[in-house]
Formats: sequence, structure tokens, C-alpha cells
Amino acid sequence: MTDMPLSNLGAIDAAHHLHPFSDMKKLNAAGTRIIQRGEGVHIFDNHGRKYLDGFAGLWCVNVGYGRKEIAEAAYRQMQELPYYNTFFGTTTAPATLLAEKIASHTGDKLNRVFFTNSGSEANDTWFRMARVYWKALGKPTKTQVIARKNAYHGSTVAGASLGGMKLMHEQGNLPIEGISHINQPYWYAEGGNLSPDDFGLKVARELEEKIDELGEDNVAAFVAEPIQGAGGVIIPPDTYWPEIARICRERNILLVCDEVICGFGRLGSWFGHQHYGVEPDLAPIAKGLSSGYLPIGGVLVSDRVAEVMVEELGGFYHGFTYSGHPVCAAAALENLRIIEEEGLVERVRDDIGPYFAQAWKSLEDHEVVGEAESVGLIGGLQLAADKSTRRRYSSPDDVGTLVRNHCLDNGLVMRATDDRMLASPALIIARSEVDEMVDTLRKGLDHLRDTVRE
Repeated sequence: MTDMPLSNLGAIDAAHHLHPFSDMKKLNAAGTRIIQRGEGVHIFDNHGRKYLDGFAGLWCVNVGYGRKEIAEAAYRQMQELPYYNTFFGTTTAPATLLAEKIASHTGDKLNRVFFTNSGSEANDTWFRMARVYWKALGKPTKTQVIARKNAYHGSTVAGASLGGMKLMHEQGNLPIEGISHINQPYWYAEGGNLSPDDFGLKVARELEEKIDELGEDNVAAFVAEPIQGAGGVIIPPDTYWPEIARICRERNILLVCDEVICGFGRLGSWFGHQHYGVEPDLAPIAKGLSSGYLPIGGVLVSDRVAEVMVEELGGFYHGFTYSGHPVCAAAALENLRIIEEEGLVERVRDDIGPYFAQAWKSLEDHEVVGEAESVGLIGGLQLAADKSTRRRYSSPDDVGTLVRNHCLDNGLVMRATDDRMLASPALIIARSEVDEMVDTLRKGLDHLRDTVRE
């Protein structure tokens, strides 16, 4: 690290660093929090204050902080070959072996990987791939993509367009042409008097209605996160995904599961689509692939699509300077070795995931909680002004921020999306640390109850 005193970094940051997803005027006035180091499920700021990171960075530090094995793997690769590209008929051993390792966990029909540097780039990649796939099959009109409102698929032009977030669309005249959105499976807020199962079917069938509106011969793909992440950890009813898969299969539409958050163990399965029992044609990945230690992403490509890409397309004129970067790939390989050898996917499925679910669900007895849902180690908690009627607070972002900030002041990092509290801890979290997280969140809920009366 630089020899600059840590006390000076705040001023330097305000003068020179533009942060993502930030109001810089407000941030500079409040001051930036400098995170100095991490260990296990904890991070430490430049004042030595310790925080339980209930969000694993940005949904990504699956194996926890301070894994020297990953750092050493990256260092060894840097010494041997710090960089080479995968253009012009070349590859490197880490990139090739990583593709093989990923494919060993994807099932029978997803056997190829196209590497990117992030989840946003992965979404841009499959977006182009889906269109060229259909064109190679002699169906050039199949270019339209259907996505969901309140979804998140990255912040590049294509990624932000695929996502269904109004604030992002308002900046940059998005979405771009060729992308439509249907409703999300958010029963608590939008289900009305329907049961969750009936609502799941209703919302899934909006996909079929949209296909009919656009014309089946014009629709290339439907994309969705197995569980919506940034949109608030929206866990779909059990009826939703089987119906979505049926519609895509019967209407000859590519199914794209965005695994950037749900992949690599978060749901207690290697990938989120496996948890829901569906088989996508394409699946963007990132985050847990390297546990965030180095930037790397990719697209899982089904044999159905890969066969056309290989045998019919000719050149696919797409890629990045750092696609399959050998150092990032080496770090990802070591990360996956840790997940395998420590049985972290199975641990989430059989041990810590069920324990987290029970502890998280216990918060539903609080008077300001409408529901507390989880799968594996991802949880969404709905704040409610009146839980008996599912009435929400009139200023949802304010109440979520109030709870989040109270938790942060008490040593717990969480995230709020409007009036939903989100948790996504590292897969190595201990039961005692789950208890600590839930106890601190309960105090934040008490603070909301005592501060806001509606």
C-alpha cells in the first residue's frame, strides 16, 4: 500500500475519486469510510473499527477475507506469466483449466465458458451471443430480449438496459432498443389477494403474453436472476421458475439465468438454476467465481448454443483484452479448490444455510417486519408499517436507510433496497456470527419502531 498516511486518504478521495452509484456531493460532505483490511467475515476501517460484513463485499467474498492461498496462487502466476491474451489462437493454462473446472459443476448441458472481466460484461456478452446464435440459424429477426422490472444485470449500456431499474434508465436514455420488461415475482408488494403460488403463475405467464405481443419470431431470449439481488432479494414463489422454463422451451426462446450473485454456492447449490431445477441456455457468472479477490466473469454456454457458435457462426467478433486473464484465472481456480475441499456448497445446503434460515425467520415476530425470507445464505427482510395488511412505509428508502445506518453504527454491514433489508454473508460464517448479525439487525428494527410512527 502507499506510504501516504491513512488520515490523508479521505481528502484525496474527495478530490480525485468518483465513486460508483454515489451522490458525490453528499458523499464528500459526509466523508468516505476507508476500509483497510479483512479477516474471515470481518472488515476493519482505518481507525481499527471492526465490522461483521453481512454482505460479503458486494455479494461476492464467498470464501471470506484473508485467504493467503489465493494471494499466493496469483503471485505464482504473476511470476510465471503475468498476462497473455486469448485472441489469435492462444490461451494460457489457468484459463483453460478454469473453464474445465467450472464445467465440472454445471451439469450435462453447460460445457463451455466465454470469459469476461465482470458480471456487467458477461451480460453484454450473452446479449450479443443470443442474437448471433439466431442469425446463424437463419432467424435474423429474433433479436428482442425480455427481462424483468426491478432486475439488475450490471451497469454497462446493455446491462443497465436489461435491468429494470427506473433510476438507471433515466440516465443515458435507456433502455436501448430491443429490450422489453415484464413484472417481477414480488408477491409481498404486488401479489394483491392472490396466493403466492397463484401469483407466481400469473407473473410467469406475462412472459408468454409479451412473446405474443412482440411475435415469437422476433424474440431471442428471456433473462432473469434466479433470485433478484439488488432489487431486494426477491425470492420467487415455487410455481414461478417451472412455468418460466416451460414457456421458454415451448416458445423456442433462449432462457438466460443471471448467476452473477446466485452462483458458486450462495443458495446451497453450485448455481441458482440448479436450486430451482431449470436448465438455462446461457448463464452469466462473476462475483463468487473468484470470491472477489480479482475481477473475472464469464458466460456459461449450453451445448445447444455452443454447437451453433462453433459449427455454423464462423467468427464471433467479441471479447476483451483481459478475457481469461491468467492471474485472475489462477486466483479463481484456487478459490474453487477451497470451495470444493472445504465443502462450502454442502455446508450452505445442509448446515449453516438452514441455521441462517431459522435465525432470519425469527425476525418475523418483530412488529415492523412483514416477512423474512431466505435461501441458503441470501436473505431479504421486508419492513412494514402494518404487517397485518402488508402496508408499507410511505418513505421506503428512508426507513431502509435508517435501519442500515443503525446496523453500521453497531458494527454490522448490511444493505437496504428501499424498505427491504438484504443479507449475503460469506459461506464460511459461523453460527455465532449469524446470531450476532440477527441480534444487531433486531436492534436496528427496534430503532425503526421507536423512531418512526405511522
